[in-house]
Amino acid sequence: MIKVKAPVKLGKSTKKLINKLNYKDIAIIKHQDLDEMAAMSLVEKNVSAVINCEESVSGRYPNLGPQVLLKHHIPLYDVLKENNIFEKVTDNDVVLINHNKLFLNKNEIAQLELMSSEKLGVLHELAKQNLEIELEKFIDNTLTYAKQEKAIITDSNISMPNLSTQLKNKQVVIVVRGQNYRDDLITILPYIRDVRPVLIGVDGGADALVDFGCTPDIIIGDMDSVSDKTLLKCQEIIVHAYTDGRAPGLKRIEKLKLNKSLFPAAGTSEDVAMLLAYENGADLIVAVGTHTNMIDFLEKGRKGMGSTFLVRLKVGSKLIDARGVSKLYSKKFPLKYITSLCLAAMLPILVILIISQPLILEILKLRLRLFLDL
Repeated sequence: MIKVKAPVKLGKSTKKLINKLNYKDIAIIKHQDLDEMAAMSLVEKNVSAVINCEESVSGRYPNLGPQVLLKHHIPLYDVLKENNIFEKVTDNDVVLINHNKLFLNKNEIAQLELMSSEKLGVLHELAKQNLEIELEKFIDNTLTYAKQEKAIITDSNISMPNLSTQLKNKQVVIVVRGQNYRDDLITILPYIRDVRPVLIGVDGGADALVDFGCTPDIIIGDMDSVSDKTLLKCQEIIVHAYTDGRAPGLKRIEKLKLNKSLFPAAGTSEDVAMLLAYENGADLIVAVGTHTNMIDFLEKGRKGMGSTFLVRLKVGSKLIDARGVSKLYSKKFPLKYITSLCLAAMLPILVILIISQPLILEILKLRLRLFLDL
């Protein structure tokens, strides 16, 4: 039986909780269908355990977050029964998890259920059976949203921000902290270093670029998951606003006293980033970590992908996935080429040795005579 004792941090928004977690804290979250990216963020913080006040797997679809935590040996508990832990515990309280019970100051405050690989397997099998129903809903919602947001590709009067960064005829890399974004970035780092494309970070994607030693030229998004440190490094910040002009991320940028532009547009921030690159004449758009399938969007909490579908219709001729770049752009040479290069380099050395052999022997004889004083 697992026993864990550590300080806690609480957050009804896992994304916001991440910023205040310390090494080996216990994270208490309220996150139905824990998604892969949230789980990876918890893993990166090296938490001792995760307690979820919602169902980690509701059965709507096979979400990937619990599997990530189990793979990294981080215990995941669901709270049994309705229990408002958020009113009983505060940040930095030291709690004890023992025998599937949560204790504070030796008082039991909640009963827990440990997520095992066996239970997760059963829940995922049930979720797969529901996937067809979710797929039907998702398609219907996508078509509905597409009708509502068709101005993305039909309206030529979308209010684009004036950019100081030149995108015309440039190659552009757009980084989102989505599935496999780290692997995508690793594969295209040689391309980034050699071609030096314009780098656009979408919210936390800007931090991902900095983690890999790159400075984003533009940061775009609602500014809820990018660090202050990265914002201060970037020369151009674009706050994604709703079509009615409301921009929740604006206050944060103004508080940091940074220059910014507003981009009111429907859709996700990654959609808007692609639209921005396309409308400003980018020659090629390389996507890193973007959401491309139904599970991605369900994990992101969206009921459809109308705007994404429309934007990809518009920019598709210039858009390429980062993993495609890794196949097309590679610095690896076949072994036979490397062998040929080595032989070619050695050939002049061998010729010089052969030609100069008599001279080398005479020098050795002379040194020997001098040494023996003959």
